[in-house]
Amino acid sequence: MLQRFLLFWLILLSAVAVFWDQLIPFDFHPFHASKPYLSYLFALTMFVIGALLPADEVREVFRRWHTVLSGTFVQYTVMPGLAYLMSLFFLNNPELRIGIILVGCVPGAMASNVLTLAARGNVSYSVCLTTTATLLSPLIVPLFLYLAVAGTDIDAVQLAIDTFVKLLLQVVIPVIAGHLLARKNQRFSRFMQLIGPTFANLSILWIIATIISLNQNRLQQVFLSLAAALLVINILGYLFGYLAGAVVKLDEAKRRALTLEVGMQNAGLGAVLASDLFPGKELIALPPALYMFGCMLTGTILAQVWSRKQKFKETAEDQSEETLST
Repeated sequence: MLQRFLLFWLILLSAVAVFWDQLIPFDFHPFHASKPYLSYLFALTMFVIGALLPADEVREVFRRWHTVLSGTFVQYTVMPGLAYLMSLFFLNNPELRIGIILVGCVPGAMASNVLTLAARGNVSYSVCLTTTATLLSPLIVPLFLYLAVAGTDIDAVQLAIDTFVKLLLQVVIPVIAGHLLARKNQRFSRFMQLIGPTFANLSILWIIATIISLNQNRLQQVFLSLAAALLVINILGYLFGYLAGAVVKLDEAKRRALTLEVGMQNAGLGAVLASDLFPGKELIALPPALYMFGCMLTGTILAQVWSRKQKFKETAEDQSEETLST
């Protein structure tokens, strides 16, 4: 229920966070109170996700390294390029501009794996792409953030170093540690299989709802222009992802996986990074948080379209075979 209707729960939890003060007559806001701990929550989430990674999927990364690396290359060229172009429309707002670029340079979202399954795509390839992009993020994200803030009053070199360290501590090490522990301890692995998916989804939803709640007043001021820019990045990301799959001659199932992987970004990571790296500049975290709404909506629609198309094709083939047999 949680994974199938992730967009619904995202909207519901964000609404609760935004209207908490009106709903609950107590002088305590759990979402706002959790802000200092979001980075720890995200690191724990990545640890859980690492524990959920099947060993055979990790081995597939090395077996199919050429198709995985080509897909990851598309991910880390198309999305940063699109984000940079769209950020040029916000030159008068440096915080939003950095936030939009951050949307483009973070790795793909874990939700893409779920939607790939719904879209009748190659889930194994999707998991390989997500894993590789996530593990490479400490090298890729600092580079693009360095380029994004070069020439501003922000120390670009120090920012790149801080980004590398945070991604290493909050993403790569937790993923590897969770995966190794799950492989060594079967009881822990079974426990993670039981509660891991629910915890991971809820924690990402909580992070996004918190960022939206903290920035609700600013969101009202920039919503239309920012939403339009993020939607363009998202739609063109899907388009270029699918076309790139055709160029490297992937089959249809892998093309769908690559399309969703490119268009869907790890908004939770982007929001947490923005809060940690740019204290006092909360607006930078808004584009990644808002992007999750957009990519979940469009990704769900795209997955449903592909799923129905596949069902229609299979039905037509069955009917054709029955006709020939009679």
